Amino acid sequence: MAHVLVLGGTTEARALAAALAGRPGLRVTSSLAGRVAEPRLPAGEVRIGGFGGPDGLAAWLRDHAVDAFVDATHPFAAVMSHNAALAAAATGVPLLALRRPGWTPVDGDRWHPVASLDEAAAVLPVLGRRVFLTTGRQGIGSFAHLDGLHFLARSVDPPEPPVPAALDVLLDRGPFTLDGERALLREHRIDVVVTKDSGGAATAPKLTAARELGLPVVVVERPPLPAGVPAAGSVEAALDWLAGYGTALR
Repeated sequence: MAHVLVLGGTTEARALAAALAGRPGLRVTSSLAGRVAEPRLPAGEVRIGGFGGPDGLAAWLRDHAVDAFVDATHPFAAVMSHNAALAAAATGVPLLALRRPGWTPVDGDRWHPVASLDEAAAVLPVLGRRVFLTTGRQGIGSFAHLDGLHFLARSVDPPEPPVPAALDVLLDRGPFTLDGERALLREHRIDVVVTKDSGGAATAPKLTAARELGLPVVVVERPPLPAGVPAAGSVEAALDWLAGYGTALR
């Protein structure tokens, strides 16, 4: 039986698992980091938690006779992607990175690209005072030192300290609608938005709403993929790649 491991947690990871699960002669296992209290579980087998670094992942690949694996983690899960590349090199198990395309600015956007959350925090004071923070709960600490700014942070689970002194937390999970994002920005009198370039349609409406209101958007750019790892921009492309690694995958 062919065995595919999907490093998941994203919409694309769940769609890939759903496309593979139930095929005769094929076993699919999705691995979730366990950082969300109630994750959306994909089809097929599921494991939750870390592997113990690249050596632990390599051992798991060998112990479970994995034929190919797909890194379909969040575009900003750089450590996991790095560990996956090292494990692939150590074991010879083929690895593909599945990444949705990033966002592209259009006419009217007031984007301020930065390389990190720390850089985002550095430019904020000159852009606005009421900040809509959509970088995930684990990144909120980068803004904790900014006094004089009021933050509205949206995340799936509550953030842990350190956090900014003036912080409201909105617990919610996408997809989000354009009407909803317009109303949120107006209700909270937001004058600057901070986001990571995660791509995809589920959270993109905030960018349209910000453009309509003429708001600046600080966009944290994606880290690069590890050198030598092939990439696919869609589930269909990932399935085509997998088809080369066993009859059960065709």
